[in-house]
Amino acid sequence: MSETNKSRLERARREVSPRKLEKQIAIASASCTVFGREGYARASVDALAAEAGVSTRTLYNHFPGGKAQLFQTVVTWTSGEVRDAQLARLREVLDPARPPHPEDLERDLVALARAFVGLMTEHPNHFALVRHIHAEADHVPPEVLTAWHEEGPAPVGRAVAEAMSHLAGAGLLDLHGDPAMAAAHFMALTTHTIVQFTHYGVLPLPPAETDRLVGGGVAAFLRAYGRAGAGPTA
Repeated sequence: MSETNKSRLERARREVSPRKLEKQIAIASASCTVFGREGYARASVDALAAEAGVSTRTLYNHFPGGKAQLFQTVVTWTSGEVRDAQLARLREVLDPARPPHPEDLERDLVALARAFVGLMTEHPNHFALVRHIHAEADHVPPEVLTAWHEEGPAPVGRAVAEAMSHLAGAGLLDLHGDPAMAAAHFMALTTHTIVQFTHYGVLPLPPAETDRLVGGGVAAFLRAYGRAGAGPTA
């Protein structure tokens, strides 16, 4: 699994002085604001330094890779936060040791999708960054794109695929031999649908519309992957 933010911070505390770490955190936090507002391509080193209240020389002293290193630092950190929150909600809703009763499967999948969707409100800065990543993929350094994917989407996708495998093992789903594809379809029909309609949370939908889209997505997923008798829409 990817390194957690807690272990990452503990390692930083061993490697740099408290004063230097405090300055690095302040610069990264300010950079998150600028990147979320301007995106990667439009954000200048001068603007990043000004937001942090430091000189460009100080910024480069702490982040020799400049804008690219700062963006990767910020994206890695926020992705770790959201990843950990998603995995926690996944464990809460779909405990592999206690699979849902067939009649509760749809309810639990809706609850999982709603929990994932709710993270857009809880972590707006992260989703602003992701919005810019998708919009500016041809301008973001490839190593930054890889770091983001490996820190967040990849481990979450694997965890959802594993959860789907447990449901299949309990006789609740038929994954047609491809848990990863089933997980991708679940996310596409639920969370990603809301992400697209809200532009990554910028334009929130009325609660009733969110419920309609999430419920419809789960129902479509169960029509494709549900076993007969496993739920009301199977």
